[in-house]
Amino acid sequence: MSSTEETAGGRAALVEALEVRKNLKRGAAVGLGFTAVIFLVFVVFPPATVESPVYYVALAFVLALSTAGLAATVLVMRRAYRLSQEL
Repeated sequence: MSSTEETAGGRAALVEALEVRKNLKRGAAVGLGFTAVIFLVFVVFPPATVESPVYYVALAFVLALSTAGLAATVLVMRRAYRLSQEL
């Protein structure tokens, strides 16, 4: 077995142990939900929105990705901390 196969197995085991996929899904849900609330409160409800909606959609996209990434990172770090406490 080559060293790259061992490394890939180690990475796969780490990703599985940290529940990265589940945390990415949760992070995406948090990011989309948070962005939807912010978009509604600051763009849809106020009648004084003067800029093009394209700008606000682009900003919402960036906010969703940033929030999702931050939430997923925090969830993975929390899982890593809990696993380290079991050692």
